[in-house]
Amino acid sequence: MTSKSHRTRRSVGRVTRLAAALAAGALLVAGCSSASDTTSSSGGASGTVDPDAVATGWVGAVHGGVDGARDGGSLSYATYSSVTTLDPANRQDGGATGGTEMAAVYDVLMRYDNASHEYVPQLAASLTPNADNTVWTLKLRDGVTFSDGTPVNADAVVWSIGHYLAKRGTHSQIWNAGVESTVAQDPSTVVYTLKRPWKDFPAMLTTGPGMIVAPSSMAGGEFTPVGAGPFTVSSFAPHDELVLSARQDYWGGAPHLAELRFPAIVQEQGKVDAIKSGGVQAGYIRNVDVIHGAITGGMSGWSYSANMSKVLLINNREGRAGEDPRVRQAIVAAVDPEVFDTRVEGGFGSPNSAMFPPSSQWSQDGDAPRYDPDKARRLLDEAKADGFDGVLSYAGVNEAAAQKSALAFQAMLQNVGFTVELNLSSSISGLVKTMYAEHDYDIGYAAFNVLDDAPFVRLFGNLYSKSSANPMGYANPRMDDLLMQLQSAPDDDAKRDVLAKMQTLVDDTAPFAALGAGRAFIAMDDSVQGVKPSMDGIMLFDQAWIKDA
Repeated sequence: MTSKSHRTRRSVGRVTRLAAALAAGALLVAGCSSASDTTSSSGGASGTVDPDAVATGWVGAVHGGVDGARDGGSLSYATYSSVTTLDPANRQDGGATGGTEMAAVYDVLMRYDNASHEYVPQLAASLTPNADNTVWTLKLRDGVTFSDGTPVNADAVVWSIGHYLAKRGTHSQIWNAGVESTVAQDPSTVVYTLKRPWKDFPAMLTTGPGMIVAPSSMAGGEFTPVGAGPFTVSSFAPHDELVLSARQDYWGGAPHLAELRFPAIVQEQGKVDAIKSGGVQAGYIRNVDVIHGAITGGMSGWSYSANMSKVLLINNREGRAGEDPRVRQAIVAAVDPEVFDTRVEGGFGSPNSAMFPPSSQWSQDGDAPRYDPDKARRLLDEAKADGFDGVLSYAGVNEAAAQKSALAFQAMLQNVGFTVELNLSSSISGLVKTMYAEHDYDIGYAAFNVLDDAPFVRLFGNLYSKSSANPMGYANPRMDDLLMQLQSAPDDDAKRDVLAKMQTLVDDTAPFAALGAGRAFIAMDDSVQGVKPSMDGIMLFDQAWIKDA
């Protein structure tokens, strides 16, 4: 157990896997996580999270109880984005984009316990660091098998990691940047040797790299979902429904549920209505006004928050308007988070221009305003005097909710003298191609969703110079160095100091404009019990049960 803590060509597959991450910011208006306002967690007391608070914890009632658990019944969970592949290496692996489904089939080596703020063993038996957090030793449980009967041993774990990296899973780049080697020391021991100290390394094993796929999954040449999780695949219709059946020989004991279903329900209010009618028992919601209505209407569930869940990206690349630092600074100074909240989020959001606002444990200057229209006009006039035409191309999606964001940004920027041309794609995949592959945009709306508990992971993905997930083309050696310092920070004080320096650098270089943190809400019917929340909205159902099933 361990304590917490430019223009380039890309493959179509990589672009596709980035779509889900961008969709959260471009289409809807909320994000995912800080732990600073957590009032309770799995196994904790009833939560007292305010309906509109950016916080992590149970809201209204705790659904983690196991006392009096009954066997049988089916639980239906309408997640945010239905899965289209069953290989965790082929998709985003957070709670909004298939992480819960993948964990149910493959399990996770470690999980994050929100009550203790610790990474604790799940499929693993233990994970122990050396003195400087450069070598981590993973011990596996005895006698654990995959659903096809093959052993979950060290060789299988090493193979699964290799499969994930070879297919360029979501976190493969950060893994390759931080991990020197993964070695099977003996049948039950895996040793991870890192390139530098990394106290929060266990976070990697709560998601894709920690979802262990059996080597036999590729025995026939085509991927077959063989995992070590509590459920197996009964039927799968992409964009329609994934149905899982309980696995009687699961290492942790047969699940109480006989069946776990993930139906595709796109409309968020539709999820709330389906819970009320009994059509489903849980639903993932990101739209802030729907969350507000559900909670104030008496619905309970799990709330989790994230920093920089609303971000106006600025293309910093050569040849784009944002190459000029004055233009970037003018864009940031022209954007008012309060106006965005009113026009786009109905006043239910948490507007703030800091990377880490007051809702975050890393907040230091969360109330310092970046909105300054006079400064924006002055900087823009200077750039225009040197030949800039004042035109910005906004990349978005031709969808109602996304149009609200586009129009809000257009109004604020034109108010200080920019001309904003809306370039709205017909689909998310088209938008992702424009922003992440072709880089043919000046500004666009997205989400970083930086978790309080492991801020390095998504900051690296979005801000590191060579990161393929960096859509802005932001390349700053000082930021790269700060990212490495953040990764190696030995304690919270050191981490907080590095994050403060990052904020100063972002203020100076203006690669993006932050508009606030956000959160997601996993609404649940009162009958749902035994659910274990982990990191990034991944919910574990190995002990879940239904009252009066």
